[in-house]
Parts: sequence; C-alpha cells; structure tokens
Amino acid sequence: MTTSAQSSADRLVLEAVGVAFAALPAHARVAVAFSGGVDSGVLLDAAVRVAGASRCMAFHVHHGLSPNADAWLAHCEAFARERGVEFAARHVEVLRDAGVSVEAAARDARYQALDALCATHGIQWLWLAQHADDQAETVLLQLLRGAGLAGLAAMATEFAPAGAAAVRVRPLLHLLRAQIEQYANARHLRWIDDESNADTRYARNALRHEVTPALAIHFPGFRDALARTASHAASAQRLLDELARIDLELASRDEGRALSHHALIALDDERALNLLRYWMRLQGFVPASSARLGDALRQLREVGTSGDGHRLRVDHAGQALRCYRGLVYWEAGDSRDPADETALAAREVSELAWSGEATWRVPQWRGTFVFEALDAAHDGTAASEAAVPVSVLQRALLSARSRRGGERMRTGDAPGARSRTLKNLFQERGIAAWKRDVPLLYIGDELLFVPLLGLNRAALPSDVAPNEARVSISWREDLLIA
Repeated sequence: MTTSAQSSADRLVLEAVGVAFAALPAHARVAVAFSGGVDSGVLLDAAVRVAGASRCMAFHVHHGLSPNADAWLAHCEAFARERGVEFAARHVEVLRDAGVSVEAAARDARYQALDALCATHGIQWLWLAQHADDQAETVLLQLLRGAGLAGLAAMATEFAPAGAAAVRVRPLLHLLRAQIEQYANARHLRWIDDESNADTRYARNALRHEVTPALAIHFPGFRDALARTASHAASAQRLLDELARIDLELASRDEGRALSHHALIALDDERALNLLRYWMRLQGFVPASSARLGDALRQLREVGTSGDGHRLRVDHAGQALRCYRGLVYWEAGDSRDPADETALAAREVSELAWSGEATWRVPQWRGTFVFEALDAAHDGTAASEAAVPVSVLQRALLSARSRRGGERMRTGDAPGARSRTLKNLFQERGIAAWKRDVPLLYIGDELLFVPLLGLNRAALPSDVAPNEARVSISWREDLLIA
C-alpha cells in the first residue's frame, strides 16, 4: 500500500466527516453506532480528529449472538476510552417472529437499542458507518428480491424514521471499503472481525465474497452505477410519495388513522396501492408484499359491491385490516377474531379515593377525567342528567380499567330500559374501533362511566336528595386539555 494512497484515504475520510459536522448546529453532539468493526472504528476515530472527543459518543449494542460478544464489548469500551469518548452499551435479546431472518431480527433489535440510547443521552444525530460497498450490496439484494422503488432507493445519506429518537446520518456512504481500510491501516487502528461475516449462507455475505469481486473485474464501475440506480429510485419514490400525500388529503379520516373506503376504491389499482403503501408507512408498519397489498385491494373492492366489510381477511404485522361504516382501518389482532374484541393489551389499573378533585389524569390512556361541580341552576338540563351525586363518588374507590369484553351498561332511565354491551353501544353510535380503547371508570366494582357513551344509569341510586351536590364527568384526551 503506497503512502500516497494512505494519505488520500485519510483526506477523503476526514473531508466526509467534516462535511457531516458542518451540516450540524455548532457544538452539537453525535453518537457513532460502534460495533467495533473497521468501518465504525474509522468513523469514530475520524469524528474525534475532526471535532474533538467532547462532541462524540460511542454506542454499542451487545446482541449475544456470538460467543465473542463480551470480548467485542470490552474492545469497544477500550477503543472509546483511548480517545476520551463517552461510551454506552445496551444488551438486547434477539427474538425472531415466524418468517423473519436472524439478520433482520438482529437489525431491528439493534436500532431499537440505539434509539433508546439516543433518547437516554439526549442525542439527536446517530451516525452509521455504512459505505459505498454496503450501498451496492443493498441495491443488488433488493433487485434480486424484486423490491419496488422504495427498496431500490436503498440507503439515504440522512434520514429520520418515524418515531426514531435521532436523525440517522451516514457520513461515509460515498467512500469505498478499500479507502476505509486504507485509513484504518495508516492509523494503525485495531478492530474486530465478526466471524458471521464469512458465512456465505447469509445472502449479503454471499454477494460480498462471491458476486461483487467478479463484478469488479468485469464491470469496474458497478458501485457507481448502482449508486445512481439508488438515486434515481429515490427520486421516483419521492414523486410517488407526493402523489400519495395528495390522495391521502382526500381519503384521510380521523387524523390519518382511517381512510375513506369510497375515496380509496375510486382510485385505479396502481394509485390505490401506492396510497396504501404510503399510509401503512405512516402508521409505522413494516412494508407488506405486493401480493398481500393486491389481495387487500381486491377484497376492499368486493366490499364496495357487497357492503359487507366483516368478510375482510387481511392480516399484517399483528394487525387486521377492517372496513366499517365506510372507513378502512387497522385493528390490533387477527382477522379471524371478531372485530373489536378489545385486542389491545390491558393497561395497569389506576385508583383514586375521590375527595373533590377537579381532574384525574390517567397516563396509561394519555387522558384525564374531568369532574365539574354543578349547582341548582343546572337542574333539568342535559348536564344535570349526566351528573353524579357526590355521595356516589365517595362511596368507594374510583378505578380506571381496560375493557375486557362483555361489559354492559344502561344509558337511559325510561321504563323498561335494559343494559346493553359496550360493543353494541359503540357500534350503534358509529364509534370506530380504534377510538374504543378508552378507560372504563368504576366505582368499587360497578361500572360508572364510559368515555364516548356516558354514565351507566344502573350505577346511580334512585333516592338521591334533590339538593345533594352533583358532579358531571367527562373525558379529555391529553391534546384537548388546555
């Protein structure tokens, strides 16, 4: 290796890192996702040289998949300490769902852990060490898998996934693996080699060790060509997303949590599928296959002719696609389960010994019960009809509980009025399933109040003194509280 090549690699790496720092606010700190391999080692070393150790952190994720994982953790901590860089690590357990590869499961666990570390340490920029060879391999993999434009767009230099704690940045994306290794050797850096990287049973490793070397011989510029393909795909995807945003403005209902069935099926197939993909991405779902989306659209069109949305059978990522009263939405659970059988996990019960509080916040549901005192002037109004005597609120502990299914209440005082299930009452009032995840307010073991439905009249005594103080109860989501 020549000195000139080493100095050229040094300059290219430092320039790339300098450009990334220049795009940040002055004195902003970054965290490097530090596996201990050559790529992340070079990125961390260069970041310290360009901006100083005080502006850098190193985050390591311990997967436990390798018998050498503990040694890697020790190496990473020592590497960071040698450069005066603050270090933090997190252990994760890689859990695989059916049909999910070890690679994918480990990647998801890693990013979740990195996001958690960013949130804990107040980091807004997470730097990743992928480079041009990684980009080329990703585009090839996506081509071989028959991916759409979003897949072919591959890696962006900077991106902010929905719900992520930090913006993810790839300062080295335009550099070659060889240039990064030249920098590492010139700087006499030490790094670890993950033994799984040599296992060609993994698709990416097979490309790296058996395919791209042959491409480099016969098509020396293949990396640049694939990078241009990724750039063209990203541009085309941006246009499709813009079209989807236009369609979503017309089809969106309930702040984007549902789509108008009529507006969706009025679109041609390509445009409707584009809207579904975009909408699901906004919901934070993993991408669905073309076959699954096509099946979903086919069933939605059939609903349009039959009017029977209960026959939809589309499951994806732990959710079931539903169609109810002209709205299309996703509900947690499986399509084989009856719609709205409270598939969401039960939340912790909260209790309150009420003694005149005006509000009671229950953070599990991100909302607040509001208790408003009424005076005699309200007598005979709708407010007094929905009021609770103070003696009722004080006869036992109040508790906020999750729906379990089968709860009943009576909403009227007319002779012969009967109790009915909450599910039937929600359906009768046209309340969409995703809005039904509300806390049930109990007095002792008796259901007293249900947001969106009102008071359970069966819980109120019939012999209340006319002059007894009364309180109205209402429920306000956090965003509605001033």
